[in-house]
Amino acid sequence: MQSQNRVFDDFVKFVNGAAGTLAGVGREAEASARERAKEWIGGLDFVSRDEFEAVKAMAAAARDEADALRARLDALEGAQAKPAAKAAAKAPAKGKPKSTG
Repeated sequence: MQSQNRVFDDFVKFVNGAAGTLAGVGREAEASARERAKEWIGGLDFVSRDEFEAVKAMAAAARDEADALRARLDALEGAQAKPAAKAAAKAPAKGKPKSTG
């Protein structure tokens, strides 16, 4: 009986050791695959999330500035158009001969 228990104990130790080894191999394979994926993606010129958010903020600021400048330009053009319209209204019409009657 003693020898049967010993064989069973040895078998359990062997299975536990194999399971631990397989788990370690799996962790190493996963880490290696992650590292290879990072290297491959890094070579494709992808942008990081931080860089993307920074450029997105810069684009939004540039858009806001362009909108403000467009509104300012429209206001200046409107102010310039008013005096020109007044001057055109005050000037006599050319080309019509005066009638002498």
